[in-house]
Amino acid sequence: MGELVDTFPAFLAWWAQARHRPIDDQIEGWATRYMAQWPELLARQIEDYAAQDLDWRQVAREKVFPYLADRLPAMDEAHHNLLDLGLPVYSKAQQALAFDGDAILVLYVGIGCGAGWATSFRGLPAILFDLEAIAGCGWSGPVAIAGLIAHETAHLVHHHRRLQGGKPAGSGPWWQLYEEGFAQYCAGLILGQQAWHQMSGDEGWLDWCRRHRAWLAAEFLRMADAGDPVSPFFGSWFEICGRSETGYFLGHEVMKELRKRFSLDEIALLENVESCCRPVLEQICNRKE
Repeated sequence: MGELVDTFPAFLAWWAQARHRPIDDQIEGWATRYMAQWPELLARQIEDYAAQDLDWRQVAREKVFPYLADRLPAMDEAHHNLLDLGLPVYSKAQQALAFDGDAILVLYVGIGCGAGWATSFRGLPAILFDLEAIAGCGWSGPVAIAGLIAHETAHLVHHHRRLQGGKPAGSGPWWQLYEEGFAQYCAGLILGQQAWHQMSGDEGWLDWCRRHRAWLAAEFLRMADAGDPVSPFFGSWFEICGRSETGYFLGHEVMKELRKRFSLDEIALLENVESCCRPVLEQICNRKE
């Protein structure tokens, strides 16, 4: 089963004293008074930005702390829904994906490393749920929260199966498309229906993605072949034609096609993901919508 670690009450206690302080004071207090109670969680966030050659304080100053006060009601809603749905959805995922591993679900107010982050905590597989990032994406409602939990749990299962199968994780644009597509596809299996938590922040998102499927595939191919970053397809701080996270839709479409030829376990253990995903994208490019 899963275990839930809830740091939000500690954040609220700190924030009541810090909300009227200058932003730089808030940032330091976030690290030294609130997050310091969970040093592993603090270190993981700082290390993530260091690996990207980014200054975490600058990111916090520009992307996070100016919006904390306004996002507090949505953070509170997300917190409630995570408490209500976190462990039940995780249990559904275990059943749907035949996974019996333990995991820790951590609820915290972070500095934008991701609304959900499948990683480790206290030596166990873990999903970190950043309430501020969830609120910023517009994903605080129960439908979006359930989809986010399912998506991130699918990442944990995928990582576990590759580890057990001796298949290392990859990197680069094709790996990201494959990995996110796998999680998005499995989220639907977990919840018993297509799960698009991205829609909760943009009601027209799915319809737009479907209408621009061929163009999205062609644009991904162009960027990947040119060696350009494919970040416009992924992450809430990026966008392509005004739409965020379209790479999750595109990856899901790739998984649907691969599933016609491979079992889910075979897909989870693919080695050369580009050789499998590229022909599917090329086929999508040439398909009349």
